[in-house]
Amino acid sequence: MVTVAERPRLLGCDFTSAPSAHKPIVHAVGRLVGEGGRGCRVVLEGLERFASLAAWSAALERPGPWVGGFDLPFGLPRALVLALGWPTTWQACMAHYAGLSRAQIREIFAAYCAARPAGAKLAHRATDGPAGSSPSMKWVNPPVAYMLHAGVPRLLAAGVALPGLHEPPGGADRVALEAYPGLLARSVLGRRSYKSDESARQTPERLIARKNLLHALEAGTAPLLAAAGLRLHLSPAQHEALVDDARGDALDAVLCLVQAAWGCLQHEAGHPCWGLPPFDPLEGWIVTAEASASVRPADGAGRTPDTAGAGRAAPR
Repeated sequence: MVTVAERPRLLGCDFTSAPSAHKPIVHAVGRLVGEGGRGCRVVLEGLERFASLAAWSAALERPGPWVGGFDLPFGLPRALVLALGWPTTWQACMAHYAGLSRAQIREIFAAYCAARPAGAKLAHRATDGPAGSSPSMKWVNPPVAYMLHAGVPRLLAAGVALPGLHEPPGGADRVALEAYPGLLARSVLGRRSYKSDESARQTPERLIARKNLLHALEAGTAPLLAAAGLRLHLSPAQHEALVDDARGDALDAVLCLVQAAWGCLQHEAGHPCWGLPPFDPLEGWIVTAEASASVRPADGAGRTPDTAGAGRAAPR
């Protein structure tokens, strides 16, 4: 069991499969202060931005210990893997997937969907239901299939542990949990949208939603945080910067940071898999998905808050 004195650093990663100076990968860096169940705080220490996958990969190799929540899928639906005849052990499946080009992935997945009945084109993982997340085989709006393709092989190459899926030889003091910021945001906002990459859609209503979301995180009243005795600590300048983050990239990284903190508290309490329930070792699981399902508001159906009411999802 990890003690408070031995706590790792925390990371929250808002990931994109095609980072650039205009839309980088964003890391929120922080730490846990206090004891679980007694007013524990997630202190945001700073933000890092990576304009290339190479720069991001180098950051993953920095010495630990750290625990990160990463906004990208860690596995594919078992039904899809079986239908395609791909390897059914996680590491072999990921190696096969990494060997494909994006064009090949698009062609294979499109053919799979074309052969499926209307209303059931895409295969889902078990975690998609409680998390309300997009299928990891989806290659557009948002292209999470490409996020998996770009992200997971680099996590493995850096020697990072993925609990329940992969443990590097000799273990690792760098731990990656699959996170989903929309899950935590939706527990507060329901279907209200809080961000957009499009300037025309960066409305006062979305600004108010970001203020409401940050208030719940800082007050510890977001249902998941209230249940864990956890809250977010920001400086006034950090708070204002996140309110002003109309695209939501930094805010999403902070949401992933909070989810990583939740997993860290579960591990401190003796949970062997960072709070993840038993799950299919081919598919993976989104941290807090099972815990959050019972506290999600009734109007928070399975659409991400950044896309509700819109015709398409923001690019990832």
